[in-house]
Amino acid sequence: MTTTEFTELRRTIGQLRQCVGALRAKYGEAPAVRRIANDVERLEIDVNEFDATPPVPQQARATDRANVVVVPDTPYDPSLWQGADDEGVGGYQRDQR
Repeated sequence: MTTTEFTELRRTIGQLRQCVGALRAKYGEAPAVRRIANDVERLEIDVNEFDATPPVPQQARATDRANVVVVPDTPYDPSLWQGADDEGVGGYQRDQR
């Protein structure tokens, strides 16, 4: 995030604090008001952590064409599976002649 984005986020959290103050004035220390106040405080703690943490380098994106493996829609050659067991179905059914 940029400095401007952090500033905007902190400003928004400040507005939330004002709203919680208005809720507290109207509803007192109701459990819901305390939970919301706690949430706003946790948001502020998290923003401070982000501000102090260096950003993580971006990972390779799934849309990177160099890493895409194309799997054809055509059926596989049945000889690939000859002699293989079909796990979970009781084994490969061989023709017993």
